[in-house]
Amino acid sequence: MRWNKGAKDSIVTAGGHGIGDALTQLNHPNGLFVDTLNNRVMRWHQEAGHGTMIVGGNDSGTGANQFNLLDNLSFDRYGNLYVVDRNNHRVQRFSIE
Repeated sequence: MRWNKGAKDSIVTAGGHGIGDALTQLNHPNGLFVDTLNNRVMRWHQEAGHGTMIVGGNDSGTGANQFNLLDNLSFDRYGNLYVVDRNNHRVQRFSIE
C-alpha cells in the first residue's frame, strides 16, 4: 500500500488481486520487493497496474536463473541488483537496465 503525503486514503501499489503467481498478484511476500515463494524479484512502477519480473521466476533450483529461498536484496550505486539466495549459499549480481 502507498500513502501520498496528506492523503486520507491509501493506494494499492502491488498485489491486491488475490494470492497467485500472475504479475498482478503476490503470494506471501516477505519483503518490500522480494516474493520468496515464487523465487522472483518484481518491480512495481508507481502508476502501473501490474508488476514486471526483474529476475527469477524459474522455479526453485541451483541454476544461475533460479533461486532457493530469496532472503534480501540491495542495489549498488551503478544500479546493479544483489540478491541473497539463502539455501544456495550465494549472493548473485544482476545488471538491471
